[in-house]
Amino acid sequence: MLSPARYLLVVLISLIGVHFILTVTHEQYGNAVNFSHLKDKLSCSTSHDTVQPEVFAESEFKNTTQRKANAAFVILARNSELNDLLQSIKMMEDRFNRNFGYPYVFLNEQPFTSDFIKYTSDIISTKAEYGVIPPEHWYQPEWIDEERAAKGRMALQQKQIIYGESVSYRNMCRFNSGFFFRHPLMLKYDFYWRIEPGVKFFCDLDYDPFLFMQDNKKVYGFTISLYEFSETITTLWQTVKDFMQRYPDLVSEDNGMRFLSDDGGETYNLCHFWSNFEIGDLNFWRSPAYMAFFEHLEKAGGFYYERWGDAPVHSIAAALLARKDQLHFFNDIGYKHDPFMHCPSGAAHTKGKCWCDQKESFDYDGYSCHVKYEKAMMPSTPAPDLSS
Repeated sequence: MLSPARYLLVVLISLIGVHFILTVTHEQYGNAVNFSHLKDKLSCSTSHDTVQPEVFAESEFKNTTQRKANAAFVILARNSELNDLLQSIKMMEDRFNRNFGYPYVFLNEQPFTSDFIKYTSDIISTKAEYGVIPPEHWYQPEWIDEERAAKGRMALQQKQIIYGESVSYRNMCRFNSGFFFRHPLMLKYDFYWRIEPGVKFFCDLDYDPFLFMQDNKKVYGFTISLYEFSETITTLWQTVKDFMQRYPDLVSEDNGMRFLSDDGGETYNLCHFWSNFEIGDLNFWRSPAYMAFFEHLEKAGGFYYERWGDAPVHSIAAALLARKDQLHFFNDIGYKHDPFMHCPSGAAHTKGKCWCDQKESFDYDGYSCHVKYEKAMMPSTPAPDLSS
């Protein structure tokens, strides 16, 4: 008879032998009892509450041979917009960035939550950085006459103008007009692609738009152009004319005035590039010419006394301060920001494997400015010689 101690020893040796055989012959069993796997299962989940803004998450994108521009996606978003934003980022990753690996910069006037940081960094293919906007870049300046600004908001609200009553919308327009490119997280980059929560990207891109902009010396790219609400920019064009009169040397000789005006600059036709989609040269916005332009507008107070948007501000500046051949319409990028959509047609639609409906493209809608852009980009016709 075996003693109890010897009996237990035999049983233990038998169990070890069976465990060894199953580990070798059954992969699933081996994975299930792997020590590191058991440790992960048994350990407490790590809280993300300690993650702070201005940190970054790094993915496994390791393409080191592909030529790239010094560029990033820039996203201004609130924590509450996470779900809509995740859909937009996922489309961008699937259609373009998983093959090109550009980083993301997320900006907010409030610190991002741990959930926002976790879920956005989880779905991107490269680095993400999260920054808080300095208060002086976001909030209404103290020198603004609040009584006058409040009257302006009330007047637009009574006219049922979208965001007519909103101070936060005005903060956003001013920030995008004059400060996003000066944020510390953006200073190291030369080009940017703006993405907003809820936008859609419909087509595959097999080339790099950043390199296209860089190699062709473009400064501003867009997909949709349309008319602005005249009530929101009552004095904007006069302010621009004052700037051109004061700084005539800053206006480009071969500019895109014909996109902005139907009468040689006397009046503004309200056309602008829809700036929720932009691919641009950050150094253009940082240039002395644009900074002088922005400061001139800033002093007028129209961001708060009226409702000057960053779309007309960027559009007017790009069309006047750059050469018209430095502007670019990205026809092959299918894009939608409700309610308007640009959908490539014909061969571009096929090549991009686009899933948008070509018949619903906004390009030649009556409210679109695309026809004016096409005419503005055509070579100027010399004035007829009437001397003979």
